[in-house]
Amino acid sequence: MSSPDIASILENSKELDRLRKDQEDVLLEINKLHKKLQTTPELVEKPGDNSLAKLKLLYTQAKDLSDAEANLSTMLISQLDTLLPPGPQGQPRRRLEGNEQKRKRVKTESDISRLTPSMRNQLETCASLKGEQVAARVTPRNADKDEWFVVKVIHFDKELKEFEVLDEEPGDDEDSTGQRQYKLPMGNIIPFPKNNDPSSAQDFPPGKHVLAVYPGTTALYKATVVHGHRRRKTDDYVLEFDDDEEDGSLPQRTVPFHKVVPLPEGHRQ
Repeated sequence: MSSPDIASILENSKELDRLRKDQEDVLLEINKLHKKLQTTPELVEKPGDNSLAKLKLLYTQAKDLSDAEANLSTMLISQLDTLLPPGPQGQPRRRLEGNEQKRKRVKTESDISRLTPSMRNQLETCASLKGEQVAARVTPRNADKDEWFVVKVIHFDKELKEFEVLDEEPGDDEDSTGQRQYKLPMGNIIPFPKNNDPSSAQDFPPGKHVLAVYPGTTALYKATVVHGHRRRKTDDYVLEFDDDEEDGSLPQRTVPFHKVVPLPEGHRQ
């Protein structure tokens, strides 16, 4: 790789930066003119007004700059292809995969800065769950389907939108008696209502299907509301759990309001 070749690439890179800066300036002027026309649309009807002509000129400049950027980018790619060594066949795939991973990370970080206020609030809410118990959909080892059970939130990664949780009381079917950790996407987590605030719980009406912690366990199962907690003197729900038959009927079981959550859409168990 010769010095003149490198110098040419660096020079073209500087020119590319200049073109992008010029495009930003033109777009800024276009946006200002758009705002002006939206605020006072009657302006274009006044004699001697050249707003539309100016707007056309700005769009023409933006198009020319965009074309110039595309041509220069193509030139830079050709220059780099000429200088890069051929290498073994498998090498480019590994390099591309690495670049793709980097692009995904950059895109994720960039996306966070462009989140809407409601999405930012959702991420902040997820981050605030650290140390709290939540309902989690998990596929345990050696299991052929998902299960819901109570876990403790250890950490929430805002960039990956991923929870790290701890199953503090694995079931008897686990191959180890120790606690187990999982990494789960946001969609696999449902926060419980605050146990000191009954008003934070939804008022599920009788007949409503919910997901609830079965008494004496840390597992959640589909259940039907018999009595809602706000219509009783206690803060408990009376529920009938699916597949919980005793003597041919479903027993009614009492579950605290802070152990009952909405049934996820498309729930299967």
